[in-house]
Amino acid sequence: MRTLAATTVAGLLLTLAGCAGKQSALDPAGRGAEQIATLFWWMLGGAVVIWCVVIGLAIYAIRIAPGPHNDQQMRLWVVGGGAVIPTIVLTVLLIYGLSMLPGLVRSAPEGSLHVDVVGLQWWWRVRYPVGDSEWVELANEIRIPVGEPVQFNLTSADVIHSFWIPSLGGKVDMIPGRQTQLTLEPTRTGRFRGACAEYCGASHALMAFDVVVMERNEFDAWLAAQQEPANEPGDPLAQRGREVFLRRGCGACHAIRGTRADGVIGPDLTHVGSRASLGAGTLLNTPEAFRQWIAHTSAAKPEVKMPNFDMISEDDLQALAAYLESLQ
Repeated sequence: MRTLAATTVAGLLLTLAGCAGKQSALDPAGRGAEQIATLFWWMLGGAVVIWCVVIGLAIYAIRIAPGPHNDQQMRLWVVGGGAVIPTIVLTVLLIYGLSMLPGLVRSAPEGSLHVDVVGLQWWWRVRYPVGDSEWVELANEIRIPVGEPVQFNLTSADVIHSFWIPSLGGKVDMIPGRQTQLTLEPTRTGRFRGACAEYCGASHALMAFDVVVMERNEFDAWLAAQQEPANEPGDPLAQRGREVFLRRGCGACHAIRGTRADGVIGPDLTHVGSRASLGAGTLLNTPEAFRQWIAHTSAAKPEVKMPNFDMISEDDLQALAAYLESLQ
C-alpha cells in the first residue's frame, strides 16, 4: 500500500513538473498561450465533473445501495448521469472554445512586426524585412519584442511542417506552395523553445528553434546589429578559418555577408557565433560542437542534407570552428 502511495505521489510530482519550462503550453508567456491554457483547465475541470458523476453512480449502485433498484429511477440516473450531464458539460466547453477562435486567428495590426519563416528538412529559415526589398536572414533562432503582436508568415520548402511555440501560442501547419499566418503576442521576456509539431522525416525530433522575447529597445539594437556584415576575424586562427571556409567551397551553400560567400541553399552564417545552438537545437554552440557538426554531420542529424566534411584536417577543422565561433 505504501509503495502504491509513493508511486502515485511520484507520478503526480512528475506530472506537475511537466507543467512548467520553456516549452510548456501550461506555462504561458503569450496572449494566445494564456487562452489555450485556460481552455485546457476548463476542459480538465469538465472531464473531472463527468468522471465524478459516472464513478459516483457506479459506487452508489455497487457499494451504497447494492441489490435490486427501481427500474424507472435507475433509467433516470443512467440517462441523466450518462447522457444529459456529459452533453451539457461538453456543449458549454465547445461554445467556450469556439468563442476563443477569433482572438487566436486574428491578424496583427497594421505596422506590426512581420517575420517570415520557412520550414525545411530539418531547420528553419528566418527572415526579418528591413526595407521594401531587403531582409535580415538567420536560422533556427527568432527574436521578438515583448508586449507587441508579431505576425509570422509561414511556408515550407519541401514537406509539411508545423510551427509551434507552446509557451507563446498555438500551432499552424506550414504547407509547400502556400503561406499561412500566425499572430503571437508575448507577455513576458525570456527564452522559449519552438519545435516542429508535424512528422517530417528522419530528423523531425531534431528540429527545434530558440525564441528570445526582449524589451523593444534591446530588440531594435539586436536587429540593427544583425544587419551589419560579418566581423573581420582578428585572431590568426580565425583568419585561417575564413580562408578554409572560402577555399573549401562552403560559400556555395552558405552566405556570410561581407565575404564572397553567397550561397542560398543552407543557413546564413553571417552571425552564427551569436546563436545558442547548432543544427536546429541539436548541439550547443561551442567550438567543439562546430568541429563535430562539420566533420560528422550525419551522425549528429540523420539524413541531413549537408555532407560530412571528415576529409578536412584537424588543424583546418579547428581553424574553421574558430572562425565560425567568431561570427558574433
